[in-house]
Amino acid sequence: MTATTHELGHRPVRDVVIVGGGTAGWMTASYLRAAFGDALRVTLVESKNVPTIGVGEATFSTVRHFFEYLGLDETEWMPACKATYKLAIRFEDWRRPGHHFYHPFERLRVVDGFPITDWWLHLRPGERFDRDCFLIASLCDAMRSPRYLDNGIFEQDFREDGDTPQYRTTLTEQDTQFPYAYHFDAALLARYLTGYAVDRGVRQVLDDVVDVVLDEGGWIERVTTAEHGDLSGDLFIDCTGFRSLLMNRVAEEPFVSYQDTLPNDRAVALRVPVDMARRGIRPCTTATAQDAGWIWTIPLLGRVGTGYVYSSSYCDADTAERTLRAFVGPDGEEAQANHIKMRIGRSARSWVRNCVAVGLSSGFVEPLESTGIFFIQNGIEQLVKHFPGRGFSDAVTASYNRQVANVMDGVREFLTLHYYAAARQDNDYWRDTKTRPMPDSLAARLESWGTQLPDIENVFPHYHGFESYSYAAMLLGLGGLPLRPPAALELFDDAAAQRELQSIRDRTKQLVDQLPSHYAYFAHLHGLPPEVAVPGR
Repeated sequence: MTATTHELGHRPVRDVVIVGGGTAGWMTASYLRAAFGDALRVTLVESKNVPTIGVGEATFSTVRHFFEYLGLDETEWMPACKATYKLAIRFEDWRRPGHHFYHPFERLRVVDGFPITDWWLHLRPGERFDRDCFLIASLCDAMRSPRYLDNGIFEQDFREDGDTPQYRTTLTEQDTQFPYAYHFDAALLARYLTGYAVDRGVRQVLDDVVDVVLDEGGWIERVTTAEHGDLSGDLFIDCTGFRSLLMNRVAEEPFVSYQDTLPNDRAVALRVPVDMARRGIRPCTTATAQDAGWIWTIPLLGRVGTGYVYSSSYCDADTAERTLRAFVGPDGEEAQANHIKMRIGRSARSWVRNCVAVGLSSGFVEPLESTGIFFIQNGIEQLVKHFPGRGFSDAVTASYNRQVANVMDGVREFLTLHYYAAARQDNDYWRDTKTRPMPDSLAARLESWGTQLPDIENVFPHYHGFESYSYAAMLLGLGGLPLRPPAALELFDDAAAQRELQSIRDRTKQLVDQLPSHYAYFAHLHGLPPEVAVPGR
């Protein structure tokens, strides 16, 4: 045994044991099987008695790479998972009651070297920066689908014929901003991926893990199950959720808490059946500010997933549930509440010896920007890129741990900005968001953003899923910080910028007039009842 390898290094890694199912476990099993085929034996053991969290129902636009990698078309998996499209996150009441804005999946146009948001600050053509600077905000307000009834996508830049690479892509290849992500039932997705993985050779073991056996060096030799005995492997993947059975309990890896900057540590969720033909389907996730946190609203086909994310320091569970039920109204009277304790932060390392944590066992921040499944996807992709051959190299595992930690730390910084920059200050919870500790790097960046909106040079420097336009959108929408345009724009002729702003207005009107409603698209696709015209909608 050397400083850089373990005795397992005398043979190739060929047997992987995944402990835990749910979204993380079955995404991992499916992806490993798609990547390595018969060269890798994959066993997944999951308990029949441990429920999954099952509320991670909104995603990043980058999740399309996961499905493409598995060779799955939208028409295959979306109907099975009650999935709809997501063009943006709609933030309600974060600035003041009755105010909303969008964080869309759309990069900014650039005029004379300056993003259109800089020009917007300079010219102030309207009250809504998101409608003036993006196409997607108006599509969300009008509840439009990103696809026409013939299944064509709304922007030719994203056409899917001819330009599609003839190879599988990962997050690394996200060189254009795809205009939508998905909402789906996480439990149904796990079930769908179970079938996908088992059909392709993954061994599923329904049993409880009762023991984890380590060798003298602390490496995992096997897990022992109640009914199926020992399951041995070369590499073990912890997908046991917040319990983090292998990583934090057995490997005793320390946990790095984000609680000082992101205090929301509880959630209560409801699954609410609704008549989508009458209600329609917003093509976005909605995050509505509340007295001790915020409420998510995620529209699926046939129901809405909703939940109150809050801090237990400002609100108890009973109050949170009452608040959520009052927010939902009569449709949710029969819905059963699911109370969740969230562990906010990350493992100091997500790969220790021959154990890798993926999903909640690796880390989690509150779901304000739908990062849970993104963290899973990133962890899996990085595992494939860093997969051990003959030996577990310290350099390889260190590289993996740096990347995973940077992703989570970057998201932590971005979410901290949401609260600090929100204009809302009507109670202790919201006032305290302005005085909580923040990462030192964020404090320095905030000072520069007052006179220069975020760009590639002054946001969190490591990959974390968010580009500079996302930071600009949040700062402009939240309204809690003074912002000024670059002084250089005073010296420019603004005619080109005016033309570009008019172009956005013209294209937006055209799309709103031409695209079907979000509900009408799925009604056409799945033979659902026709949309009901409701006055005022």
